[in-house]
This record gives sequence, C-alpha cells and structure tokens, in this order.
Amino acid sequence: MTKLRKQLDLLDVFSIATGAMISSGLFILPAIAFARTGPAVILSYLFASLLVFPSVLSKAELATAMPRAGGTYFFVERSLGSVCGLFTGLAGWFSLALKSAFAVVGMAVLIEVVVQSVFAVQLSDWHLKAIAVLCCITFTGLNIVSVKHTSRFQVVLVTVLLGILLLFVFLGSGSVQAVRFRGFMHRGWLTVLATAGMVFVSFGGLTKVASVAEEVRRPSRNLPLGMVLAWFVVTAFYVAVIIIVVGVTDGQELSASYLPVSLAASKFAGTAGYAILALAAIAAFVTTANGGILAASRSPMAMSADGLLPPLLGRVNERFKTPHVSILLTGGFMIMAIILLDIKSLVKTASTLKIVMFILTNVSVIVMRESKIQSYRPKFRSLLYPYAHIFAIVAYTALIVDMGWIPLTVSASFIGLSAVWYLLYASRRVTRASAAMHIVERVTDRELKSVTLENELRDILLERDEVTEDRFDRLIRECEILDLHGRHDAEQVFRELSKILARRLDTDEFVLFEKFLHREAEAGTVVQPGLAIPHIVVEGEKKFDVLLVRAIDGISFPHAPDPVRIMFVLAGSRDERNYHLRALMAIAQIAQEKNFERQWLSARNIEGIRNLILLSGRSRDTN
Repeated sequence: MTKLRKQLDLLDVFSIATGAMISSGLFILPAIAFARTGPAVILSYLFASLLVFPSVLSKAELATAMPRAGGTYFFVERSLGSVCGLFTGLAGWFSLALKSAFAVVGMAVLIEVVVQSVFAVQLSDWHLKAIAVLCCITFTGLNIVSVKHTSRFQVVLVTVLLGILLLFVFLGSGSVQAVRFRGFMHRGWLTVLATAGMVFVSFGGLTKVASVAEEVRRPSRNLPLGMVLAWFVVTAFYVAVIIIVVGVTDGQELSASYLPVSLAASKFAGTAGYAILALAAIAAFVTTANGGILAASRSPMAMSADGLLPPLLGRVNERFKTPHVSILLTGGFMIMAIILLDIKSLVKTASTLKIVMFILTNVSVIVMRESKIQSYRPKFRSLLYPYAHIFAIVAYTALIVDMGWIPLTVSASFIGLSAVWYLLYASRRVTRASAAMHIVERVTDRELKSVTLENELRDILLERDEVTEDRFDRLIRECEILDLHGRHDAEQVFRELSKILARRLDTDEFVLFEKFLHREAEAGTVVQPGLAIPHIVVEGEKKFDVLLVRAIDGISFPHAPDPVRIMFVLAGSRDERNYHLRALMAIAQIAQEKNFERQWLSARNIEGIRNLILLSGRSRDTN
C-alpha cells in the first residue's frame, strides 16, 4: 500500500487541534451552559479543560510511540485487540463525521443569520441544506487534492479566528461590569461540575489530530508540543471570551441567545462587532468541518490496512498521496446525514462515543506500559502515571452515565456491531497479538508465538527516528540468536556456534571450532564483565556473519571471574577486515548504552533481543 506523505509541521498540528475545538463549544454552547450555571459557567469550562488534559497527555504519548494514520483506532487495536480496535475505529469515524456534519449545518445556520440581518432575506430549510452540502463537497475535494493545502487552509482560518477573538477580548475587557458576576456560585458546585460534563465535548476535538500522525514531520516533537500548545491556547481563549460574554451581557438576554459571543460583541462594538463575530463563528465551523474530514477519513484507511475493513478503503491516490476512497466515504456520509438525519439528536450519541474512546485511550497507555514491550518507546511520556489515567477513566465513566439511555444504547449497538463484523469478516484476517495478550503472557508465564506487534512497533520507531539501516542492522535482522538456559562452559557454546556458522558460511565446522579455541587461548575475548566478543577469520572471500548469544545463567570462560551472559560472535574472511573493525565499533556503542544488560536479560524472546540491537541509538555507518 502506498504510504502517506509527511507534509505537516508544528503549525499544522496546532491549527488542526485548535480548529477542532473552537466551534459550537465557544460560539453557541456558552448561552445554554450559562442558563444552567450562571456566571460560574467560567469554572465549568475551566474544569472541562482540566478534565480533558489527561487524555491529551495519553494521546501525545501513544502518538509519539505509534505515529500512524488512524489515531485512537490504531492505539486501541494494538493495545487491547482487534474487537476493541474495530469498535474504536467505527465509533471514531462515526463521531467525527457526524460532528463535522453538525459543524457544516451550524455554519449554514450562521450564514442564514448574517444574510437575514444584513439583507433581511429568510432562507428555507432546503436552502440551508443546499449550502451545507455544497460546503461539504468543497471540503471533501480539498482533502482529496492535498493534505498540505487542507492544512494551509486550516492555518489561515485558525490564525484569522484567533486574531478576531484576541481583538474581542482586548476591546471587551474595558466594558466588563463586576455587577454581572454577582451571585457567582449561587447554583452550587454540583451544578458547576454537571455543566462541566456538558461542555466537556467542546475540548474533545483536540486529540483527533493524532489521526494524521503518520503525515507529521518530526512527530516526536511536533505532536505533543502542538497538542499541548493548542490545549493551553484554546483554554485561555475559552475562559477569557466567556468572562467577557458574561461581563457585558444581561443574564436573561444571554440565556436566550443563539449567538452569545456575537451578542456580547454588539454591546461594545455595535452591529459591526456582531457581524464580525458571526463571521468568526462561521470560520470556526469551517475549521471544525474541514479538520474533521481530514481526521475521520484516516480511520477507515487504517482499518483497511489491518484487514478489518475491505482493501478498497485503504487505497491511496498515487498523484495526491491521500486516501481518496476513505475521504469520499466520509464526505458522502456527511452529506447523507445533512439531508436525511436529525443531526442535533445524534450529536449527543457522538459525544458519548467520544468519551468512550477517551476511556479506551487512557486504558491503552496503562496496557502498553504494563506489557513491557521493548519496542514501545514513546518520546513523550504522560505525567502522573497511572493515577491521572485512572482518575480520567473514572471521571469519564461518570460523564457517560449522565448522558442518558439513548446514547448508551446506541454506543452498545456499536460494540455489538463491531463484534459481529469481527466474527464474520475480520477474524480470519488478523493474527496479531495485542499488548494486552503480552500482559496475560507474563502473568501466566506462557510465551506467545506471535511477535508481529513488537516487530511492527520496532519498524515504526525506526521510521519515526529517521534511522537509515546500515550493513550491521541488516546482519542483525538475518542473524541467528542462541537463547541459553542453565550454566554452560565456553567450549560447549563454541561447538554449537561452529555448527551454525559452518552452515551459514559454507565452511568446515571443525576448523571453526579450532579457531574459536585458538582465539580464546591466544587472547581472551571477554572485554568487560559479562560481555564477550569472540571473533575469528574464516577462509574464502566476501564472507561475514554475526551471531548473538544470551545466557541467562551464564557461560564460564577461562580466566574470567564473572560468568558471561552477553556474546556477540563475529566471523569474516580476510577481505572483510575493515568491516570487522566497524562491526566491533558498533557493538561497543551498543554495549555502552544505559541499561543495556538489564534490557538484554529481560527481553522476552529472541526477537526481543534482535529488536534491542536494531533500536539502539548507535551511529549508523553511511558508507
């Protein structure tokens, strides 16, 4: 399958994440929240922001360890298994696509408000739906043509939007009246916290940028930094804007408003302020819809690549390097939802599914860490592990219970649909063992036969860190590894090594054995306590091989007081003498890495040993 092109930088990540949060949550929802909570709605938004932060950190950790298209789907599938992954992928796609459709409809409604106030023209429902469908077609086409063009469009819109909001805060701060905050907490803390649960989904779009992680340059830096910056900036704007809205607007008028921010702007900037903030709201809905299509379309593509959905959905356009089939599916679903469905009633269900995915994201971090897979190496690690993650899981569960029985029923139906589809279609196509199975393996002391996940994570890390494999890496990928248990002496091991090398280098086993003994007698090959590097010259030309030996209980070497548990064995012809020295230098760098011996001994199998060497931070030989 054609890979997606890395085209997104820090500014793109920040803009996609920011644009996903600033829409109805800022331009419409404050009025509804104020009606429930009063001036303390400011605290509700602040608490909602703090509540989403553990998931921001969890997503950032998982995205730096596994920067792959699909985001939450990919993380959950690798950590909890295919059934959970299938549910997450379908639910994530449905949730994002539906919320993007809602954003397009909201944009059309705002256009109607502007047209009505400026031109005194009333648009019909079909006019609004036609505008929404046209916008949806435009965004779909833009996403197909270029991710970079899509992200640039997003950057421009987010920049303009933040500029307008900054101007709103600056101009409105002088008109804030302290009297409007009287009785700040008269509804009580329980109401504030319940309202925080309601507005929580306003911040939910922040983490969807992880869906395009595969297309981000330097993901180890740009993903966590972009997400945390977006969280901080948007939180600051939410709190500041809502303070202005509450501080300049009459409470009863605010509670009844459909455009509370525009209403507040009209109080200190007149009709022009109202119109400008209405246009800003339209821009906000555009960023949400545009970024939503971008992120949602990656889930079907990732599931297709893993064999959970038909291969057609995984196709990448050769010219534009975008998953055009998946984008068309997403855009088509949005158009159908706009025309046929009552989107407002379904958005609550989408919010419930989003919260379920937040729970699975935090569970995934716990599972990945506790699996002890060596090739799980995030560049960013979420703070306060595991306490913040457990707190988030409990808090999100409470939010779901408060959503009502209809969203819960629909969410349960998604789980059932995922299980049925897995049994009928995907079960025969997926053999990968999840990280959860590695925990089961460790608890039950039974070794898994599958090493697909470890090797996949290894290759993802090599790509993430832009490691160009050299000859030593290729030798390690193809070498044989002896994993010895029980105490051995060096002569026993040399006999076994000679058999293997004789077969691999097409030479005489007994000659090799004598060379090993002679080399050891001439000069000991134990270079430091616990580490030996036996190396011999063999007859012939263009011959070179590496063997690895792990001896858990140790190998006794003559004149070495400590047992040897790590062996790198080198054998090469005379014309490979120069490379022989380079290989010794590579081994020296590997052996000096922090905690190398502990990781070597704790590797769960020979593939874990191989991956430990391949993932080392040594300097690669580019010659």
